Amino acid sequence: MPERPALRCAVGIDLGSTTTKAVILDEDGRVLGRGITNTRSNYDTACRVTLSEARINARFSLISAALARDAVASRRRDALLADLERRFRLQQYLVQLEALRAAIGAAATGPAAPGVTAAAAEILHGMREGAPALYAEGAKRRSDFFRDLAGSLYMKAAEEAARARGVRFDALVALFDKAILQVENDPAAAGSFEDHAGAAVEGMRPRDPALETAVRAVLAVDIVEVASVGTGYGRARLPFPDGRIRSEILCHGLGAHALFPGTRTVLDIGGQDTKAIQVDGDGIVTSFQMNDRCAAGCGRYLGYVADEMNLGVQELGPIACRSARPVRINSTCTVFAGAELRERLSLGEKREDILAGLHRAIILRAMSLLARSGGVRDQFTFTGGVARNPAAVAALERLTRENYGALTLNISADSIYTGALGAALFALRAPRQEAA
Repeated sequence: MPERPALRCAVGIDLGSTTTKAVILDEDGRVLGRGITNTRSNYDTACRVTLSEARINARFSLISAALARDAVASRRRDALLADLERRFRLQQYLVQLEALRAAIGAAATGPAAPGVTAAAAEILHGMREGAPALYAEGAKRRSDFFRDLAGSLYMKAAEEAARARGVRFDALVALFDKAILQVENDPAAAGSFEDHAGAAVEGMRPRDPALETAVRAVLAVDIVEVASVGTGYGRARLPFPDGRIRSEILCHGLGAHALFPGTRTVLDIGGQDTKAIQVDGDGIVTSFQMNDRCAAGCGRYLGYVADEMNLGVQELGPIACRSARPVRINSTCTVFAGAELRERLSLGEKREDILAGLHRAIILRAMSLLARSGGVRDQFTFTGGVARNPAAVAALERLTRENYGALTLNISADSIYTGALGAALFALRAPRQEAA
């Protein structure tokens, strides 16, 4: 029996306080796959889930490369991959819904259980019926995390089911909360590329022989992880030996340099802390400052604000960008955020003006850290989840220009993976250093 082809790779995992990210590099340092998931209290599980997602993403990258080698035109290749991934994610979502249904059935107890369970089953049936529309071409989903996507749909349907069936809404919510923990903490519930690729290909119409050939070829490849490095807020809990753990500072510096080789200053705003980093021409850290005493001005703070305003975190930036008169926010302390927001709203301030002022206050805190680390030098790279927020980016651009003049500000669409990328680069170097 012929030996299966193997692809050797290095893995970096950044276990943050809100999200955990993974990056897989091939032996030449090219990004093969990326994965992201919500961070859980069980860090080992978060690590496994995000690595599984990175492996799935790597398979899609390999399919794209196979189609390119077969001279499939780029536009057609992109369309085929987009269709394949939508169908793959639909299969994954349906399997997770089934796991959720089973978990809800097992979690229901007490005299009211039959009625609540029946109402929950009806909700999940409706979610299953509506699943194809969620993954149709051009459809916009509130989130790609199963918990967030399923949770928002379930809660909306639970309000209607509670009225129609005469069951308690809080009982339906409690049942979901208990069951979703079991589903999201089970990496097997989401499955692997091998689990869903066949059904995804079978569902495509018309069938495409080049794609089917590419999928079969990629399924025959073993992705072999020869080295791994962990970093992030929860790095001490990662299942790696001490020699394979690197600080967030070092990983973000190296990752930013890899994305933008001209980088000399890095600002990372994550879920729990903000880091201002200076690097040299090789991506080696020369100085840094870090705000790690509380989550003020970080992603967790924005999440708290979103909850107070009954919004999704991703909605904050676009709303803030509509502001004409940003208000001055006195505090970015999470403890006092709710009280100040409610007071501002009661005074008649527009929420877009409040949010614009809030984003400016967050970036002002970051600018103070940057000044203490050595200022801002060209080129300046912004990383972390908050780099996806347009209002934070706009505030950073204005304040940087006002304080340091015209500089190149780099922001990658994959900026949230910067720490994991740096960790993967350290992992890639490890076998070579050990062999030297």
